[in-house]
Parts: sequence; C-alpha cells; structure tokens
Amino acid sequence: MIVDFTGEVFRWEARTEAWYFVALPVELSADIAELPRMPRGFGSVRVLAAIGDSQWRTSIFPDAQRGAYVLPLKRVVRVAEAIDDGAVVTVTLRVLDG
Repeated sequence: MIVDFTGEVFRWEARTEAWYFVALPVELSADIAELPRMPRGFGSVRVLAAIGDSQWRTSIFPDAQRGAYVLPLKRVVRVAEAIDDGAVVTVTLRVLDG
C-alpha cells in the first residue's frame, strides 16, 4: 500500500526531549489498521516515508487521542526539509507490514 497525504506537524513534549509527528488522516489510519500483519510493539506498523527529497524507514504508531496513526519526523528530515512545528507537509507513505 502506497499513499500520499497532507498533515500538520505537531510537537509532543517528552520527559527531556521534544518529538515531532504528523498525523495520518483518520480514514487512512482505519484502512491501515485493517491490513493483516503480525502484531508489533505498541501497535506500530513499519513504513517507508518520504517528504520532499528526504526518505526514511520508521514506524507509525496509533494515537488514541487523535484516533489515527502518527508518523514521527526525524530531526535530520526536519532540518533537510525546513520543517517546523505547525508546518503543513505532504507525505508519501509505503506500508511495509501487511
């Protein structure tokens, strides 16, 4: 499954660090949740993500508050693509599990 979506970057404050994510659309998250796959920790799903010229392997994680999966944005990607909190990004996502 390969999909494109647009979302707003948000910051999540952890204990000593800040993490940045973009939420997948609720409908897309539901479609991914229905894919048959082996269970993984925290309900994660392995993906290949791309924004602009940056591409990386990571996992998306379910976020109960948003009712959708969220994609973590690595610092190197945020710097390379000039992405900050509140930015709107277009993501190409290839689901590797399923």
